[in-house]
Amino acid sequence: MKSTLKLMSVLFVTLLLSCGGKEEKKKEGFSYQKKAPTEKTTTKKAEKKVPASKTIDLTNKGVGPIKSITLGAEIDQKMAAHGADVFKKMCTACHRPDKKFIGPAPKNILERRTPEWVMNMILDPEGMVKNDPLAKDLLIEFNGSPMANQNLTEEEARAVLEYFRTLK
Repeated sequence: MKSTLKLMSVLFVTLLLSCGGKEEKKKEGFSYQKKAPTEKTTTKKAEKKVPASKTIDLTNKGVGPIKSITLGAEIDQKMAAHGADVFKKMCTACHRPDKKFIGPAPKNILERRTPEWVMNMILDPEGMVKNDPLAKDLLIEFNGSPMANQNLTEEEARAVLEYFRTLK
C-alpha cells in the first residue's frame, strides 16, 4: 500500500513538473503565413451569371440533323395535340411544362432558343451535350443529369416542338 502511494505521488509530482512553467519554447516547424501577392489583382464583385436555362440565344441552331425549320404563323392544333401526347408519354419523367424539374421547363422555350436547336436537342441529346456549349452549360446547371435520348422520329420531335409553341 505504501509503495503504491509512493508511486502515485511520484507520478503526480512528475505530471505537475511537466505541465508547469510559463516559459514557452518556440518550436520550429510548419507555420502558415499568408504571403503578399506578387501581382496586383483587382477584386470585382462577382458578376451574376445568367443560368443556361434562362440564357437567350436565338442564333445557335445546335448540332444535329436539323439545319432549318420553317414554322407557320398559326399553330397547327392537330400537330400540337400529337406533340402533347408524345410529351406526356416520353418527357414528363424529367420535364414539367411550366416549371423547372429534373430538366428545364419548355414553357416559352422558343423565346430563348431556335426551333432547330430544340429539335436537335430532342433528337440527339448526346451529340448536343458533346458539341454544343449551351447544352453543356445546361447539363452543369441541372446537376449533370443528361437528357435521355427517347429515340423520337423527326415527325414526333416536330410535333413536340409545335406543342411547345402552345406553352405560353
